[in-house]
Amino acid sequence: MSDTHYLDAGDGNRIAYRFDGDPALPVLVLSNSIGTTLHMWDEEVPALARHYRVLRYDTRGHGGSGVAPGAYSLDRLGRDALELMDALGIQRAHFLGLSLGGFIGQWLGVHAPERIDRLVLSNTAAHWGPAAPWAARIDSVLQAPDMRETAEVFLSNWFPAHMLQANPPVVERYRAMLLATDRHGLAGNYAAVRDADLRRPIALIRNPTLVIAGQYDPVSTAADGELIAATIPGAKFKLLPGVHLANVEFHDEFVATVLDFLAV
Repeated sequence: MSDTHYLDAGDGNRIAYRFDGDPALPVLVLSNSIGTTLHMWDEEVPALARHYRVLRYDTRGHGGSGVAPGAYSLDRLGRDALELMDALGIQRAHFLGLSLGGFIGQWLGVHAPERIDRLVLSNTAAHWGPAAPWAARIDSVLQAPDMRETAEVFLSNWFPAHMLQANPPVVERYRAMLLATDRHGLAGNYAAVRDADLRRPIALIRNPTLVIAGQYDPVSTAADGELIAATIPGAKFKLLPGVHLANVEFHDEFVATVLDFLAV
């Protein structure tokens, strides 16, 4: 990817990133879902980059970023975002994260509110349940012969049945991202999700916040989104009648909602 650049985080792990849009515009950082790369935002960037200097990056363990060994922490994932901003001379930015990206966004709102202007948390949760199932998922993905079964489980949770049956190019695009994900990177990020609970800390967030949830999302449920919106003072809540990848299933409404919120 000729437009992709790289830098090293504080622990030496490589982080891949790219910019789109006029350098004179305010910066909007996009953070991807687990099992995807910065290319999950390809369809949204043209509209967003008309108004913002869009910075996308691959969460460690994904895409062009390095795969550090062992378990990751949400603290480390959040610091990756901050160190990227530091290295690029970005003092403040809007932040949009989906799923794991939204988890990172919550961490930033708690621990680095002075670096964030407006915060968009899409299809995410403040806590993803007890540790035992995550430990089982880590064992399963590390022991599987390949990523095919894992990829199909993800896709069944990300898209409605009619889309999976039709198998349009966008589903194939996400399948390819999942199949290319390093199992050790996926397991490391599973550990970050397993170990973090932001249900109480997010009450400290004072940044203007928009929470987007999917009515039929089995990964981060509508109730998860409602809890975040109810806990963060003054947060706005938008429920879409979809599953997990709101940016795909309701692209136009998703982009319009985000732009309307950021423009206030």
